[in-house]
Amino acid sequence: MAEATSVDTGQPPVRDGTPSQGMPGATRAPVTRGRTTIADGVVEKVAAMAARETPGIYALGGGTRSMGSVRGMVPGGRTSATRGVNVEVGERQTAIDLTLVTEYGLSIAEAAAEARENVIAAVERMTGLEVVEVNIAVTDVHLPDEENEEAAVGRVH
Repeated sequence: MAEATSVDTGQPPVRDGTPSQGMPGATRAPVTRGRTTIADGVVEKVAAMAARETPGIYALGGGTRSMGSVRGMVPGGRTSATRGVNVEVGERQTAIDLTLVTEYGLSIAEAAAEARENVIAAVERMTGLEVVEVNIAVTDVHLPDEENEEAAVGRVH
């Protein structure tokens, strides 16, 4: 059987997960070589985006007639990207509370269930945290004719 020979290529040694002499820590898995923490705001943003991408979800946060929607119309006012999302983040798990406005005419239960599935999948995939629960409060239903009313309210006379 032929023996492997070592050739100096001038390149640093490749770490393929196999133990190697002279490489400190080469036998330790990368996950044991430090700690990753994920801020609440990161989980909130991921959850908010996943919920907004769900068909049948009109908005996050209170109803469209709430002060939050008026704040977005005031010059210099901004609505928060995570309005309507609250999270508790632990070392390995997270719990999420969502406040939603659904579209009129669709099943609220189905829209909420789909939003829950989307949020769980996105948060677990992107953060590695286990989502232990997603509580959803539907606080309003968006009616098709409300868009005309909202536009009239936002108009300067």
